[in-house]
Amino acid sequence: MSKERSVKNRWMIPAILIGGLITTGAWAESALFDKTFKKDGITYHVIELSKGGSKMLRIEPQGLQEVNEPVEQKIDGTVTGAEVADLNGDKAPEIYIYVTSPGSGSYGSLVAYSSNHNLSMTEIYLPPLDPKSKEARGYMGHDRFKVQGHTLVRSFPVYKEGDPNCCPTGGERRLYYKLIPGEAGWILQLSKTETVAKK
Repeated sequence: MSKERSVKNRWMIPAILIGGLITTGAWAESALFDKTFKKDGITYHVIELSKGGSKMLRIEPQGLQEVNEPVEQKIDGTVTGAEVADLNGDKAPEIYIYVTSPGSGSYGSLVAYSSNHNLSMTEIYLPPLDPKSKEARGYMGHDRFKVQGHTLVRSFPVYKEGDPNCCPTGGERRLYYKLIPGEAGWILQLSKTETVAKK
């Protein structure tokens, strides 16, 4: 992955920390999520901010050889967790941030970046579920994400026809993803699917 394809050309704004408040341009609110993750000499500081009903995610890297500029982007939901990992085993760790949308569906989404051979941050793309695919059959949100070894696992309850939102009866589906290089970044490629029956 070349540095020309890295995140260095994205919109980046410096931040100032003042008495527990973070100021980035028009944003000046207490952090809703504020954690630091370290692996193999690379640090990711992950911050979620709220302003006027909108949410923004800020990622501040340290230890990269070429570009250590922070990245900001708006998110639709709330950060519910994050993990640092090295799914492809190249000693260049990635950051995986889990976002849950508001509402009864609690739909999950992923914000993720690779350290791109420890040079600069590069986005990781998770393909959306195809509504017509077998993987999406019975899907109504309530996603959960976790790193398991060298795999990212996305799981959600399976709804059968007539199931209320509170009570899915189709068990749990688990989608397993491997990290592979793409043309302009990194891609999480589906490698395995399983559905576990409800106990």
